[in-house]
Amino acid sequence: MKFSQPEASLYAPAQRDPLAGLSSTTHLGIGAHADDLEILAFSGISACYRHPSHRFSGVVVTDGAGSPRTGSFAKTSDSEMVAIRRDEQQRAADLGNYASVIQLGYPSPEVRKTDRSKLISDLVQILKAAQPQILYLHNPVDRHETHLAVLLACLEALKQIPENSRPREIYGCEVWGDLDWVPASRILRLPCSAPEDFGPSLLRCFASQVDGGKRYDWAAQGRRRAQATFGDAYTPDQADEVVLALDLKPLLQPGASLSSFVSSLTEQFRTQSISRAQKVEQGK
Repeated sequence: MKFSQPEASLYAPAQRDPLAGLSSTTHLGIGAHADDLEILAFSGISACYRHPSHRFSGVVVTDGAGSPRTGSFAKTSDSEMVAIRRDEQQRAADLGNYASVIQLGYPSPEVRKTDRSKLISDLVQILKAAQPQILYLHNPVDRHETHLAVLLACLEALKQIPENSRPREIYGCEVWGDLDWVPASRILRLPCSAPEDFGPSLLRCFASQVDGGKRYDWAAQGRRRAQATFGDAYTPDQADEVVLALDLKPLLQPGASLSSFVSSLTEQFRTQSISRAQKVEQGK
């Protein structure tokens, strides 16, 4: 398997064959940065960790050169950070028993350019080799522009795959920004059943971030726990931890666009919020 960037790497834990691992994949996550997978695809990671018949593989698109750095990492150069982030992602794959992890090594500015043809070609190659049943991506209202650029490339890659060969489920999940405002009819609740410290331990593999001042290990689990409890005021919690997601399959329909999809969500949110306020004001 040959990718566009010379820095691209394929890895499988325990010195297994990464290509064989990729072909065994049932759940695939594609994230912009190292540690995005462990947040947005945690439902799939935990499902595969519990069930040996399921296998999780991950794809990291960017090289991590632009990562924030403080503390002991404050003087780390960009090239050093690229190597550190690659090693951290591999340690997470070891801990989570991933089938494989592919790091494509794109600089973030290149991903945000209008021409993403090289990245799309790489993603088509991966999707055809993995043929996952379930796919975890960034969501269309994520606040990070690189996340949105990667999402767009993923959607374009999926459109190049025959419909009957696409993943059965395609989720857009939370990273930068919650999805708890999305109308109930549009939101999907993905339970995460795993040992209590599994999620935080995965994120602590990324010491350059966690020890550098971004406590993703606490924050991601806190959000999952909050989503599990605050999803419904009238029913008991259905899971200890939940990731919220959007069904992205409508974005593969002819004529669909990211902006129109987002507009439909915000308009539905606006309509329902106004209606709820008017109902209370009128004592109905």
